Amino acid sequence: MEPYELTITQALSRLASRDLSSRELTQSCLERINAVEPTVSAFITHDADIALSQADEADRQRAAGSVGPLCGIPLSVKDLLCTKTFPTTCGSKMLAGFVPPYDATVVEMILRAGGVIVGKTTMDEFAMGSTSETCYYKVPANPWNLEYVAGGSSGGSAVSVAAGEVLASLGSDTGGSIRQPASLCGIVGMKPTYGRVSRYGLVAYASSLDQVGPLTRDVQDCAVMMQAISGHDRRDSTSVDRPVEDYSAACAAGMRGVRIGLPQEFFPEELDPEVRQVVMNGVAALRSAGAEIVDVSLPHIDYGVAAYYIIAPAEASSNLARYDGVAYGYRDEQANSLIELYKNSRSAGFGAEVKRRILIGTYALSSGYYDAYYKKASQVRTLILDDFKNAWQSCDLLISPVTPTPAWRRGSKLDDPLAMYLSDIFTLSTNLAGLPGISVPGGLSEEGLPIGIQLQGPHFGESLLLRAAYNLEENLALDRAIMPRPTT
Repeated sequence: MEPYELTITQALSRLASRDLSSRELTQSCLERINAVEPTVSAFITHDADIALSQADEADRQRAAGSVGPLCGIPLSVKDLLCTKTFPTTCGSKMLAGFVPPYDATVVEMILRAGGVIVGKTTMDEFAMGSTSETCYYKVPANPWNLEYVAGGSSGGSAVSVAAGEVLASLGSDTGGSIRQPASLCGIVGMKPTYGRVSRYGLVAYASSLDQVGPLTRDVQDCAVMMQAISGHDRRDSTSVDRPVEDYSAACAAGMRGVRIGLPQEFFPEELDPEVRQVVMNGVAALRSAGAEIVDVSLPHIDYGVAAYYIIAPAEASSNLARYDGVAYGYRDEQANSLIELYKNSRSAGFGAEVKRRILIGTYALSSGYYDAYYKKASQVRTLILDDFKNAWQSCDLLISPVTPTPAWRRGSKLDDPLAMYLSDIFTLSTNLAGLPGISVPGGLSEEGLPIGIQLQGPHFGESLLLRAAYNLEENLALDRAIMPRPTT
């Protein structure tokens, strides 16, 4: 096994025994990047000198006996988390070349833990998309089949882990943007409870929905990453001051006495048969591990897509108003007036999908339409949250598909925004309710494409969620040693 193929826990063990140095591990990942990056396009920016410098510092810390929980582990970061050593572009022409003067809190925490940041990953522009095809710079390819999408908006982060370029990555999840690409690329992806992980330094798409989380090769690694990035941050007004549990220890517990809810609304007739079978295999695996399976209902969940695509674009319209060509970002140098500067800079700086969502959001917030759209969507959001609260009366967690189908061919949905939006139908309700969710690899389709299984839990139920995910992973007993091998 090459060093780049190791999990975090395997690598930490070898680093601790001095069987492997951080420089050697990082060099292995950099060589892997050089080999496969031309075909998978996971990175917008990566820098070997920065990575090796951080790796050497990790080796010095280990030699001095000062070891953080991620000491020497090569990682990638989604390109909407501020980094003062790399540009932060959000996958957009609007922020081409922009280097923030500070690091996001989660980036600071990764560096304090000894992590080695290799680079910034490709993503849908300003996180608006489900395939990462709206990225201005390049489009990541699914390592399992290069003709298929990697998912989005954290597509590059998922690809960088699935293709063996790094051992883990940080992404963001606004409506499924961690869990969906994790499912399509055959890795683990977790969206924490809103407020569990700091959002300071995250370039906002929809502020009441965005959450930072990890993408990893297995559940134990996910627990390690969650431990490193969780906690209160006084710089983030949405951060919750609540003790962080021992997530790795939680994985060791069994499933006896845990009630798993099967929400009927997440299993419509139109659900892809292969996806349905994989999820039901997961249900059987958890039942054999000792969990009790119960039927539940979330009656207002069918309104989730409509509510989400009012709330998220409305918040995006507000958040993206700052990109006007004046203070920073793309600027049209030919404009002859302030209004022309605004118009030309935003027209050229934003891509089609971003402009579509800004227009939808601005319309929904406009005078005479606010009550009919944004207010109504917010009321529906409350009903969905109440549905989840009612479900927790009869179960501890929910199990469901992550996406309605396995990955689809690149370009096949670009001209059909509604079809693209519906790919998030099983994930976005988690964000509307502020709940934690996780995608765990469940199997492969007949075409050899990964299919994930989603688990959702109550607010700050990360420990129970990781416990169930770990047991699901162990009982499914998939061959995790198999890694996709992109060909040139």
